[in-house]
Amino acid sequence: ARARTVGELLAPTSPFDKKCGRENWTVAFAPDGSYLAWSQGHRIVKLVPWAQCLNNFLLHGAKNGAAASARQGEGAQRSKPCEHVIDCGDIVWGLAFGSSVPEKQSRCVNIEWHRFKFGQDQLLLATGLNNGRIKIWDVYTGKLLLNLMDHTEVVRDLTFAPDGSLILVSASRDKTLRVWDLKDDGNMMKVLRGHPNWVYGCAFSPDSSILCSVGASKAVFLWDMDKYSMLRKLEGHHNDVVACEFSPDGALLATASYDTRVCVWDPHTGVILREFGHLFPAPTPIFAGGANDRWVRSVCFSHDGLHVASLADDKMVRFWRIDEEYPVQVAPLNNGLCCAFSTDGSVLAAGQDGSLYFWATPSQVSSLQHLCRMAIRRVMPTSQVKNLPIPCKVLEFLCYQI
Repeated sequence: ARARTVGELLAPTSPFDKKCGRENWTVAFAPDGSYLAWSQGHRIVKLVPWAQCLNNFLLHGAKNGAAASARQGEGAQRSKPCEHVIDCGDIVWGLAFGSSVPEKQSRCVNIEWHRFKFGQDQLLLATGLNNGRIKIWDVYTGKLLLNLMDHTEVVRDLTFAPDGSLILVSASRDKTLRVWDLKDDGNMMKVLRGHPNWVYGCAFSPDSSILCSVGASKAVFLWDMDKYSMLRKLEGHHNDVVACEFSPDGALLATASYDTRVCVWDPHTGVILREFGHLFPAPTPIFAGGANDRWVRSVCFSHDGLHVASLADDKMVRFWRIDEEYPVQVAPLNNGLCCAFSTDGSVLAAGQDGSLYFWATPSQVSSLQHLCRMAIRRVMPTSQVKNLPIPCKVLEFLCYQI
């Protein structure tokens, strides 16, 4: 089926605008659904209130969604959300929203005095730049708060811990991941080493305990974020791995690779549970390891835990169900490089040459079985599930093996 188009946000162009440098490498939604941010190319990041976008799109049923987003935004800020155009000073590769929870204390030793007191009414935007710097912005005012400098190469991706601790992880072409504590004025806490080549992306598990990082040379690494040590390497891809994301219950991990596949893993065992192919017949490992016109650029999980979206070089956006072999919906998109689901999961945003395009997510009411599975897997890893005294079929279902 063809995915339903919702709307678009087009980047301004001029007669002398160079195509090179307009790449839209990243798009992100605020955790509370109040804002949308994306890189328009040429150093520019655009921040737009998401409720305003929904109203403009005239999406069927958008009034309710817009009102919900607006209400969420009201609780987090005193004034009406405003658009901001931010000049970051260099090409923007990574974006991430972060918000604070007061009870989450800083992990640093000296917590007596700080320049910044990030409160619950504050929303931050981190931007990873071509020169290796990370700039932290106040979303509501558009003002620069922090300038983090330690990477020696491009900061390719950024992710905040979802627990409200304001722990930020950056992935760079200098082959490292760096852990920053924004509650400690952005001090760098740890350097995670082990990647043999460029690091393309990183993502936290929903409980913030595990970090996945992906990169060149087929690398998929899992890190224990309590001990800052490597848990395991996942082996199965045949080319560079460029994007990753955990499912909402943390039981699954999706990775996108230039080998034309999206692999869905059990991160607790390192086993591949599903493969979503973008080239048929599937290429041999030798062919998958080179230029094949089907490089998968981005992957993301919907909030229902049932759908995955992917972008590939064959000019298509695909929506997959985790229990089906073929995509359930597709849409055309040239030069797509990034995608993200809205906070409520109703819309997919995908970037192309500085502009954004939006599609309605396949709508489906989750079964009671799936909701129960997600509730159990939020608190139980695979090893604990396998020790439950339950029938084999139920066990396989809980482990996403059927």
